[in-house]
Amino acid sequence: MTNAEIARILREIAFFLEMEEIPFKPRAYEKAAYAIEALDAPLDEIYRRGRIKAVEEVPGVGRSIAEKLVTLIETGKLPYYEGLRLKSPVDIEQLTAIEGLGPKKVKVLYDQLGIRTVDDLERAALEGKIHQLPHFGEKSEQKILKGISFFKKSGSRYPIGVILPVIRDIERLLEKVPGVKRLAVAGSIRRWKETIGDGDLLAVSNDPDRVMDFFISMPEVIYIHAKGPTKSSIKIKSGIDVDLRVVPEESFGAALCYFTGSKAHNIHLRKIAIGKGLKLSEYGVFRGERPIAGRTEEEVYAALGLPFIPPELREETGEIESALAERLPNLIDYDELRGDLQTQTNWTDGAYSIEEMAAEAKRLGREYIAITDHTKSLAMAKGSDEKRLRKQMAAIDELNKKLRGITLLKGAEVNIDKDGRLDIDDETLARLDVVGIAVHSHFGLSREQMTRRVIRAMENPHADILFHPTGRIIQKREPYEIDIDAVIQAARRTGTALEVDAFPDRLDLKDEHIRKAVEAGVKLVIDSDAHHIHHLSYLQFGIATARRGWAKRSDVLNTLPLNAFLASLKDGKERGRKKHFGVMQVRKGR
Repeated sequence: MTNAEIARILREIAFFLEMEEIPFKPRAYEKAAYAIEALDAPLDEIYRRGRIKAVEEVPGVGRSIAEKLVTLIETGKLPYYEGLRLKSPVDIEQLTAIEGLGPKKVKVLYDQLGIRTVDDLERAALEGKIHQLPHFGEKSEQKILKGISFFKKSGSRYPIGVILPVIRDIERLLEKVPGVKRLAVAGSIRRWKETIGDGDLLAVSNDPDRVMDFFISMPEVIYIHAKGPTKSSIKIKSGIDVDLRVVPEESFGAALCYFTGSKAHNIHLRKIAIGKGLKLSEYGVFRGERPIAGRTEEEVYAALGLPFIPPELREETGEIESALAERLPNLIDYDELRGDLQTQTNWTDGAYSIEEMAAEAKRLGREYIAITDHTKSLAMAKGSDEKRLRKQMAAIDELNKKLRGITLLKGAEVNIDKDGRLDIDDETLARLDVVGIAVHSHFGLSREQMTRRVIRAMENPHADILFHPTGRIIQKREPYEIDIDAVIQAARRTGTALEVDAFPDRLDLKDEHIRKAVEAGVKLVIDSDAHHIHHLSYLQFGIATARRGWAKRSDVLNTLPLNAFLASLKDGKERGRKKHFGVMQVRKGR
């Protein structure tokens, strides 16, 4: 079984246990799921190398879960999981994808109305049965119907954060097949689209039959659409279709360009080729019958008189015109972030301690991270009031005296009240190193009301960053109504940075809004929104989204060294001298 499939089963176990209101265990299974998803090697390989002891060494996996994982690896089944499903035979994954439905509400719906599927849920809501249940009401019923409509509109596409680990698993398996000389992921995954319809892989091999035989016989395959000497197509357990093509080495670059897309980008390239008397296809660039380029993408673009265009830009949104005019931006690279400005810990709704989050961030090469736990208005997340925030600040100061190689910044994810005020007093905010502000409630305000609310919060002199500015959750919750152009102009006027939230369910700001912000000269930060140590690696999704929005290194504040970053925040150096004295002193003493 792939790591992604194992993680899905563990996550569903957590949901079922939460339905039964069993304490502590759901979080343990959730932590194990994240840990397995983040592994660099397949769990079954780890098990084969070191048996159950090696499985227990995976962070977050104790003896009990390790034993269940061994059963899964050895048999492909888990009686414990099947027993939970038998007790509550609901489609937990799809039902909890509807906004406002958690495991406990799913249980009420099953117990009271026998609801097992999204279709059952829609039928009950349309018949007016849900609002009669305790703790639901008519607004909840309408919200569920709206969530179902949004869920269905998403169709058969999947968030990139769900599909990328699955495709990477397949990529690792194929790389080990004898005879595979080159392998690449193409399609919308390579362009880092926020949702993915299918997977595309390209290979160069001197034994294509062996590669295809392996591809169609992988354990995750549930249906074989087609098998041929150069192309095979399968459906895997996650529901996505994946194609594999074996191409000649001399055509690999042309094929990679063609199958990366987008379709509109490719059409434009072909028009340029025709204008030069050339022919462009997945086999190469030809003058008449003679191939003149195709081995690498760089060759293909050069033959058309263009510099290499990064895959993230290939959406026919002006990238070819910019390339012809030599005005392509030098995009932020994937290794250029020095810090992470939104992380949550077990002080509120995170899974790990401040020290554990710092250790993992350091391992990933971060120079600084801000601890930004929720504030008091978010009661469901155990949000901190002023007194508790000050206690946490003191704890961070003490940790900074011990830590080496990374600095912790005192921060908070401060809730924006309905009227635009912040739920923490200014005196406390002034003592924080980084103040993120965010909307977590009253999503139904009008466009005018929401815009006024957010801008008022941005005008607070202590508000450094607007977190997840549109509030969307991909395929689960639409953005709230807001005038993003007005927010961008307010960010420029007030010196408030806008966040690119890298959590793959959010990717907020989205690419088109990032491009608007960049063009307006508004500064960005890219954050993981980590609630778990393994979320800290999500920054890659935010960087990719920023690249799709044409962002350069200079547009992103957390590419700066610590002191330069602190000086770049609202009120700059003057505020920095007052506000960040503790951090500066700690760094000086090292």
